[in-house]
Amino acid sequence: MLALIFVLGSVVKGATTRFNLGFFFVQPADPAKLILVAVLAKYFARRHIEIKHIRHIIVSGCYAFALFIMVFFQPDFGSGIIIFAIWLGMVLVAGISWKHLATFLVIALIACVGVWHFGLHQYQKDRILTFIHPLADIRGTGYNAYQSTVAVGSGELTGKGIGYGTQSKLQFLPEYQTDFIFAAYAEEWGFVGVLLLFGLYAIIIIRILALAARGADNFDMLFSIGIALYFLAQFIVHVGMDLGLLPITGTTLPFMSYGGSHLITEYAALGILMALRRHARPTIQARDETELIGVI
Repeated sequence: MLALIFVLGSVVKGATTRFNLGFFFVQPADPAKLILVAVLAKYFARRHIEIKHIRHIIVSGCYAFALFIMVFFQPDFGSGIIIFAIWLGMVLVAGISWKHLATFLVIALIACVGVWHFGLHQYQKDRILTFIHPLADIRGTGYNAYQSTVAVGSGELTGKGIGYGTQSKLQFLPEYQTDFIFAAYAEEWGFVGVLLLFGLYAIIIIRILALAARGADNFDMLFSIGIALYFLAQFIVHVGMDLGLLPITGTTLPFMSYGGSHLITEYAALGILMALRRHARPTIQARDETELIGVI
């Protein structure tokens, strides 16, 4: 699979993250996240009785690690973080033993030390070091993070107005239509607009979790929670990156960033959730109304 990526993949800014199919490009890491949610939901749904056994952490971790290693060597560290967050969240929701999970995370921490020394490229290390010392190289590796925080801060309370963001329109803010879309939005809409945006994302997550609570079976519940984790992880990593709270990794913001692969994946996820909603258990109020109609 790795060989296929490097043979057919298109190199963009040093990363082989997408396939060139002639008429369009496809970024396989995005639909792969949706597939991972479905695989983990199916795996945990079938083993809910014996879920506390450590082998389920190992097996599910192998599923996630296989996908993680492929996107990591593209290199796409941002997607790797999202994949890990999806796996960790679904493991916790499934009911894995905390002792076993703690042991696994200690092993993962040791592995991270090895990845730092032997797996990360120098520019990836520089991004992490710049996150720790943001003003150490403001004209080099720290430029993107600095311009992003400037854009967010310059929006102040009500923003500069739609289309009047100087950081983005004057090209000070790089990739403002994708990796730094939140910073560009915050500059034009201000703090009020950011609160509105956060509220809209909160509504999406709450509605998905409400659907999970009414899932017809364990798979529906776990899949819905996995999709909520997918959106939430993308949102937290992207916003945290633009605010300078997380290292720059190059992740998209759901339903906002430019690009076809992630948008198609996100709307496909919502479409699947709508299909699952047809088989969801009715709410208490709806059930009472149905029984009342039956009595009448």
